[in-house]
Amino acid sequence: MSLIIFAIPVFFFLIGIELLVAKMRHLSFYRMNDAIANLSCGIGSQISGIFLKTATFVGYTYLYEHSIWKVENNIATFILLFIGVDFFYYWFHRLAHEVSFLWGSHVVHHQSEEYNLTVALRQAWLQGAFSWVFYLPLAVVGFSPEAFITIASLQTLYQFWIHTKLIDKMHPAIEYIFCTPSHHRVHHGQNPKYIDKNHAGTLIIWDRLFNTFEPEEEEVVYGITTAANSWNPLWVNFEYWIDLFREAFRVHKIKNFFLMMIKAPGWKPEELGGIQPPKEVTPETFHKYDTEISSGLTNYAFFQFVLVLLVTTSFLVFQDKTPFNENLLLKIGAASLIIFSLVNIGGIFERKTWVVLFEYLRIIATGVFLILFFQHFSLVTFSIVVALISVLSLLWFTKFRNEFTLKTL
Repeated sequence: MSLIIFAIPVFFFLIGIELLVAKMRHLSFYRMNDAIANLSCGIGSQISGIFLKTATFVGYTYLYEHSIWKVENNIATFILLFIGVDFFYYWFHRLAHEVSFLWGSHVVHHQSEEYNLTVALRQAWLQGAFSWVFYLPLAVVGFSPEAFITIASLQTLYQFWIHTKLIDKMHPAIEYIFCTPSHHRVHHGQNPKYIDKNHAGTLIIWDRLFNTFEPEEEEVVYGITTAANSWNPLWVNFEYWIDLFREAFRVHKIKNFFLMMIKAPGWKPEELGGIQPPKEVTPETFHKYDTEISSGLTNYAFFQFVLVLLVTTSFLVFQDKTPFNENLLLKIGAASLIIFSLVNIGGIFERKTWVVLFEYLRIIATGVFLILFFQHFSLVTFSIVVALISVLSLLWFTKFRNEFTLKTL
């Protein structure tokens, strides 16, 4: 977890470079609403990970402590562990695409209809609650929890750079062995020939070995066949499961209910209309989900997101230290305010009417929380800064509140 957290500045540095290069080449790789939605999902994933990691780590640790032998940590075993982590990641990733209920834990990562480095950070909030089970054989074999966490983090870091359109196909030897941007672009495509292909994390050899490999040929249309059509990170994390259960409860046979959970996403029994094949899509005919707000309100949303990002980064770095490690309610309160802020920012981009009341509440609640927090540690200067930012935010938001009642801009 610490490797990912301390890589955050590098992530944003590389995102800045990609954004700059794209603008210099007049390429439309980024949209503000999409990029912030991607990053909001990533922030939420890190926040949920704080509360999930203890429960998931206990299972791995227990099996390791009761394993017949313990694997010594050295270069050779690290390489073996890396291959093992990558192998089991492939199978989790593949099944997360092929089993409908599991797809709900992963679909968030595929919802963006753009393809850039912010998509790498667009992660589902509950994926870790399912993926950890697939790695348990490594604990039984005797790989230590510390080694596993380190290698798993490195594998996650590897997958960041492959989410770009700026890098074309690489040397054939690299393309044959490793997962590259070209291979992963295919994985994010909703073109019928690309669906459920190239599940590799680091080594594309698993896809070649298990017959799920597809080279990049036709231009990729990014996203999923049933679009989420929302910038709200809370909604997009749960809307697939909500729709799945809503449909499943309509069936009359219990067998069909369970089949809808374990069959491929989109499978339906005949009583619900049966399987609908994916539609052909092309870059010319596909229309991306988008919303419009004024440039002033966009600047406000961006400013608030930067503030949330700074608070979140500080929280992630210090969440295991005093006072958070001594007060669970304080940790839950901080996490809840962060999620609340992300939901509101998504609502701003959609001009939801409920945002007006909730944004005022959010600004006041966040300001009070941070002021009391800093005063507890006698950090008067920080308290004053928070108070000024809160007042500025209230006045700034009030200037644009009428946009939420207008049909058109």
